[in-house]
Amino acid sequence: MVKGTAAQLDHDEKKLINYRSSLDRNPWWAQTIIYIILLLLSLITLLPLVNVLSISLSEADAIYRNPMMLIPHQFTIEAFEYIFSTRILLTSFGVSVFATVIGTLLNLIFTITGGYALSKTQIPGYKYWMWLIIFPMLFGAGLIPMYILLKNLHLIDSIWVLVVTGLVAPFYLILMRNFFWSIPEELEECARMEGASDFRILLHVVIPLSKPAIATVGLFYAVGHWNDLFTGLFFINDNTKWPLQVLLRSIIIDMNALNTRSVGALTNDAGRVIVAGENIKAATIIFSIVPILMVYPFLQKYFVKGILLGSVKG
Repeated sequence: MVKGTAAQLDHDEKKLINYRSSLDRNPWWAQTIIYIILLLLSLITLLPLVNVLSISLSEADAIYRNPMMLIPHQFTIEAFEYIFSTRILLTSFGVSVFATVIGTLLNLIFTITGGYALSKTQIPGYKYWMWLIIFPMLFGAGLIPMYILLKNLHLIDSIWVLVVTGLVAPFYLILMRNFFWSIPEELEECARMEGASDFRILLHVVIPLSKPAIATVGLFYAVGHWNDLFTGLFFINDNTKWPLQVLLRSIIIDMNALNTRSVGALTNDAGRVIVAGENIKAATIIFSIVPILMVYPFLQKYFVKGILLGSVKG
């Protein structure tokens, strides 16, 4: 009786496995439809970027005739030559690079050290520190208290305000802490038995094993700094210290920052206008997008792995 029951259970288990495997195997036409839909969605998301790129590489009269172009008409690079010859744009680019590089470096230093400390639940006042970190995620002080604080710190109209504000994001700090929890404690114990200090363990054991999480959090911080508009808009009045995004806003909305009304003087030998305000706006948008896009391919292999491993424990 027992053998018959066991055989029946084994048979039912095999039938269940075969049924699940048949569900996992989609027919070829279903896979084809899925790939076509994903391809169409990808193309739709790329169309605005392709349109802006085509406008930046086209002459002014071609843009006026056909503003929704996908390939450049009457190809020219005069718009890019113009923006590269404009000192204020290059200055803003340098400010954004400074804020992104230095800001991301400081973000990672404080986030890694803070996350490693919080991964040790035995530290005094652990719950107090966690509540102190989680509370700002739920409630913000507001713009006016932030302005008063930065003014008392003499950071208004300073490029350091782009770095100091948001020095540690609570969500990324918790994400890093969760990733450190996934590292076996035996590795740290072995290093401590060899006489390594906590700082040396962090530097030589924990950080090398945490490259996926560090790369992911670093990418988030870098994109945040590069796309930061409101910090420069609210706390920097000197246009020579504007980051690139604030200058881009001024170009698109005000059309005064680069004196684009004088762009009509850029004509060819026949006296035809080849660069106008639309060219300048499109070229500046492309100029602001390309640098951060170049970072993604180098960190892509760490991106998904870092997110998954950092969310194992909560």
